[in-house]
Amino acid sequence: MIRAYTFLLRPTARQRAALGEMLRDHCALYNAALQERRDAYRHASKTTVRYGDQSAQLKEIRAFDPDGQGRWSFSSQQATLRRLDKAFQAFFKRVKAGQKPGYPRFKGIGHFDTVTFPKDGDGCRWDSTPHERQTRVRLQGIGHVRVHRHRPVRGRVKTISVKREGNRWYVVLACDNVPAEKLPPTGATVGIDMGTTHFLTTSDGEHTPNPHFLHAAMEELAAAQRHLATFPKRTRQRTKKHRAAARKVAKLHAKVRRQRLDFHHKTARALVTAHDVIAHEHLNTAGMTKRPAPKPDPGNDGTFLPNGAAAKAGLNRNILDAGWGQFLTILANKAESAGRLVIPVDPRNTSRTCPPSLGGCGHVDSGNRVTQAKFQCTACGFTANADHVGATNVLDRAGLVLCAAA
Repeated sequence: MIRAYTFLLRPTARQRAALGEMLRDHCALYNAALQERRDAYRHASKTTVRYGDQSAQLKEIRAFDPDGQGRWSFSSQQATLRRLDKAFQAFFKRVKAGQKPGYPRFKGIGHFDTVTFPKDGDGCRWDSTPHERQTRVRLQGIGHVRVHRHRPVRGRVKTISVKREGNRWYVVLACDNVPAEKLPPTGATVGIDMGTTHFLTTSDGEHTPNPHFLHAAMEELAAAQRHLATFPKRTRQRTKKHRAAARKVAKLHAKVRRQRLDFHHKTARALVTAHDVIAHEHLNTAGMTKRPAPKPDPGNDGTFLPNGAAAKAGLNRNILDAGWGQFLTILANKAESAGRLVIPVDPRNTSRTCPPSLGGCGHVDSGNRVTQAKFQCTACGFTANADHVGATNVLDRAGLVLCAAA
């Protein structure tokens, strides 16, 4: 198995400044490489500059700037150039597919937060002792930085990344050959229905409340964003007050993100521990949270008809606050590690089908879903909680998948 471990770094003041300089230099390298590609294509007869060409220039760049680019790991700089190359590969792939291209953009220092070391021991070294809670990571040009290792690292460390989130620094270890930690079988199966009123409902009829972390922080976040918006763009000079206001907004968003991630991990762990098979809807979250297309008024040029954008924006915010995609990814990873089975099923009409396994008739009709919480079959009159019905139908479809696979 492949697993990533994220640990908090505890750098000294000097190391913190050096980490910031490392990010700035890698950001400058990324932007310079992007500018070279743009100039070559525009002014040199549409010449394409590739990763190999730019990587070959690194030796000269490091010799020319020994106190800047020359301080850092050669491999990490190659990884930064590969990052740009992947952005261009994705750009050309979208062009060929006829999608919106999205040409790679220059990175501001506030949006370049990660430096990757492709191999443990090349520019960085993970120094750990199995029985010590505090350990260290050695980074070229920075030194040995203390790490708060809150759990043991298993497997072989392949790549190491240093990441900044607000005022915090983290080290991310990507490990392979991680042994699975299989749990004893329970003989239980469950289907889950994701929602916004309840975060999820199981086929056993149990509801997991939706904590609404973003909504809980909305008042404080709105005040911080209003304060940040008082700095006019045309006169904004990144003053000390402006930086403090921006840090306040970022800190609140980071807190919400950590709360949501912790909730997802604990909820997924409870499901994996209690069940051998877990079925869920295969949700297209990106499609579900798209903004509605504008509706031009055919009688009046330049005007548009109401399209329900305001209501859809509120629903989109609730879906994204719930974080279904992140939760289902965490659930799949934990299930694989524990030797459990996760089955995604077709989500169509799961909450509109009268469930035969609960005594229903199997009739499918949009009118069966009376309200958000109430299900009442228009054919046989069967009544139940709509989310419970959806979870039950998800479990029934997973049973058909298992039978077909057998």
